[in-house]
Amino acid sequence: VQLVESGGGLVQPGGSLRLSCAASGFTFSSYDISWYRQAPGKERELVARITSSGGSTNYGDSMKGRFTISRDNAKNTVSLQMNSLKPEDTAVYYCNADLVTVVGGIPSRTTYWGQGTQVTVSS
Repeated sequence: VQLVESGGGLVQPGGSLRLSCAASGFTFSSYDISWYRQAPGKERELVARITSSGGSTNYGDSMKGRFTISRDNAKNTVSLQMNSLKPEDTAVYYCNADLVTVVGGIPSRTTYWGQGTQVTVSS
């Protein structure tokens, strides 16, 4: 199982970046996919989430209107378009795949994480 993030880097405030996450080794189309981020000294927080079909998305409050998550189940990829970036968006961004199944009435969660990609917003 692999989740490989790419697209991070250094960008000036107000700029844009597009992160990508390439998945392999599991049934990608069955999993909800999320982007999380973690800044130094802070807890990991949800950036955006997209359901397995791509039919529903949700975003962290500070990302709404600036970030857009999308997925291509044929290519096993998910993207995060980030616009109007701010210094406070600086963090390591992680891709997460999550699946909850119920067998015999007992829920079971399977989750995978990527290694992360650094995003730095600075002038």
